[in-house]
Amino acid sequence: MLPVLLNLGFLKIYTFGVFLVLGFFWATFLLWKNIRLTSLKEKDVFDGLFISLLGALFFGRLVYVILNFKDFGFNLLKFILINGYPGISLYGSIFGGLLVLYLFSGSRKINFNELIDYFVSPLFIALVFGKVGAFFSGVEIGTKTNFLLKIKYVGFDGLRHLVGLYEGLMFIIGVLIAYKILFEIRKEKYYKGFLLKFFIWFLALTIFLFDKIKDNRLYFVGLSLDFLVSLIILLTTSFYFVYYFKSDILSFIKNYGQKIFKTVRSRSKKKIGRGKEKKS
Repeated sequence: MLPVLLNLGFLKIYTFGVFLVLGFFWATFLLWKNIRLTSLKEKDVFDGLFISLLGALFFGRLVYVILNFKDFGFNLLKFILINGYPGISLYGSIFGGLLVLYLFSGSRKINFNELIDYFVSPLFIALVFGKVGAFFSGVEIGTKTNFLLKIKYVGFDGLRHLVGLYEGLMFIIGVLIAYKILFEIRKEKYYKGFLLKFFIWFLALTIFLFDKIKDNRLYFVGLSLDFLVSLIILLTTSFYFVYYFKSDILSFIKNYGQKIFKTVRSRSKKKIGRGKEKKS
């Protein structure tokens, strides 16, 4: 683990900060490439980006402070000084940023459902860099394990899960799928705004899968908040997708079932035929 990438004495460059900056620039570049495919004004889109970033930071910090109120109280300085008193809620940031972007798009008379589809793949990119950066800097700590893939975190005993790296790899898969879906939306195979639902589902799935192997978790009434929220979102969106794709699912089951039935039937006929030949 390398919390400080470069120490010049008078200046410290933190590994996590470097990854966040890289994630921001790559996500912004991908957003710019996406927007060039549309008739949306670049100025409006990037205004929305920067305003939603501020909203994400504010709401992410606010949720974290509320859940850890005993450590912060009403001390405004502790709320502002993230470097001295670190901590941001991922869900608070995501939903806070989306809320601000929604309000902004309404004020500029931009179709939010159309706009958000082009934000999803850049958002996944930002999450990739954030999670990988959290792994290399030792910000996200895994629980102890005897699994083949394990690592020693500075300041923590035992060998632990590479949880940040696992989540980063999952979000890379998310980028690839989201980019493919974006072009399907442009072909009108899916409706505008579909990618937002996919993003929320995939984010919830990733957090749900890896939350239990994280050491530093946010708790609410004795339960892991991220796990609880992820479970609710995952169930809700999964039911929605099952309903939305019900005709495709039924068609797949019908076709696949017919193939299985035909295969079993032909094999049973062959066995019966072989049995008759042996008797004769």
